[in-house]
Amino acid sequence: MGQEDEPTGEMVVYQSQDGTTRGECRFADETRWLSQSLIAELFQTTPQNVTQHLRSIFREGELNPEATCKDFLQVRQEGERKVRRQVKHYNLDAILAVGYRVRSLRGTLFRTWATQRLSEYLVKGFTMDDERLKSPPVDSEGVPDYFDELLERIRDIRASERRMYLRVREIFALAASSRKSRPVLGAIFGHLRMTHTGPRRMTSGLQLFC
Repeated sequence: MGQEDEPTGEMVVYQSQDGTTRGECRFADETRWLSQSLIAELFQTTPQNVTQHLRSIFREGELNPEATCKDFLQVRQEGERKVRRQVKHYNLDAILAVGYRVRSLRGTLFRTWATQRLSEYLVKGFTMDDERLKSPPVDSEGVPDYFDELLERIRDIRASERRMYLRVREIFALAASSRKSRPVLGAIFGHLRMTHTGPRRMTSGLQLFC
């Protein structure tokens, strides 16, 4: 396995002044790698406890060690000399899996935050880190910004056939509040239903009214 320099980035779980639990992740390479000692520091537990949880996670087949574990070159100052060692690091999947198992105050804060995010996703169909999106990284930080990807996905959702149809219905319902417009709206809606039979043609027709 090739040697790589220790990865950069940060991952923080904390409770803000208003009592809201937050998790912040800043990655330089699409994921975050932490050593066992850093995972222990993150969740305020011991490295031995982290080792136990990782063994259980791999033994139970929750994660594949080959896909979640990687050696990085770590340089440490020991006395008057610098020592270079390969240290095992674990990716974000493993870090999160440990967070769900560890018993500590920080682990509880993490699970509270994760449950809030999962609940929001199940109820609304999405979840977002508003503060992170409001404070994008600058070029010098070397951290990717996913705001453009978010906008592209929103555009794709808005252009979906069903979303277009519901939007047109809202417009028609609003306009139908005027009695004078009802005959005209009925004629337009009937024309759309008869002439735009295919999904793509229906979409092109609906776009005229959005």
